[in-house]
Amino acid sequence: MNSGSEEPAGPLDSPAYPRFVRILAVVLVVDLVVFGLWSVPALRLASWSWPSLLLFGAAAISIVWVGYWIVYSRTRLEGDVLTQTWIWNRRADAAKVTQLKLVHWRPLERIIAPRLLVRQGPSVTWFHSADARLLTGFAERVAERMPMKKAPQ
Repeated sequence: MNSGSEEPAGPLDSPAYPRFVRILAVVLVVDLVVFGLWSVPALRLASWSWPSLLLFGAAAISIVWVGYWIVYSRTRLEGDVLTQTWIWNRRADAAKVTQLKLVHWRPLERIIAPRLLVRQGPSVTWFHSADARLLTGFAERVAERMPMKKAPQ
């Protein structure tokens, strides 16, 4: 019989974003690149200053970079540590968490990734996971470590 307090056999791992969102990110980035290539003749005729060229280039790089991370970002729960790969990696330790908030709308989980707001001291971090069980598993580990307050008598 499972008592509910057993450790899982191994780490839990899932994409950070649902499949539909990852496909949509690829489609949008490809569309923007194709549109940019189609616009090259018109863009060559425009007069560009260095700041405008830098801004245009930075915007293009940012779009491709964020699209890449939406597709390849992963969330992992190993023991008491929750991590998510992203442009910068996120990490939370269940023993250091002071507050949690799970945001999950089951009817919309195909287009809005379940997410967990984690407060560790003064810092607040959002973790996304296509699999809400991974986030609730971490929340359970945090709850196991929280001190219980006694009711007033």
